[in-house]
Amino acid sequence: MKTLKQLLAEKTAPLAVTAPDDTVYQALCVMAEHNVGALLVLQDGKLVGIFSERDYARKQIRNNRSSKETPVRDLMSSRVAYVGLNATLEECMSLMTEKRFRHLPVLDDQGQVLGILSIGDLVKETISAQRFLIEEQIGRAHV
Repeated sequence: MKTLKQLLAEKTAPLAVTAPDDTVYQALCVMAEHNVGALLVLQDGKLVGIFSERDYARKQIRNNRSSKETPVRDLMSSRVAYVGLNATLEECMSLMTEKRFRHLPVLDDQGQVLGILSIGDLVKETISAQRFLIEEQIGRAHV
């Protein structure tokens, strides 16, 4: 199975981010442009939150302002779980399942953002690794 470093290296699209003072509307436009379900919220290069479609769907309804007037900071999740490059895919999937979220930032030892993984990234890699093992077993059985 691939490491987190390998998975992140395969992601060729630029990291989709927003700032806490950007409007929710601007953030939603960035999500649509990058075809992603969450944005890392960075301030001065540091991770301060994550803004997801789920945040918008669940929190905007209670907000009495339009998306063009609401800053991301009002809807983002500011308590962000993250992992380092040493985490395994199994640890990432377990964390995401336990905490019920679908996007997981990866940070280096200095707290700098290296990338973000989605549950889809992890499931795709898990299926690929299982397929490889099955094909390997079939190959051995025919020898």
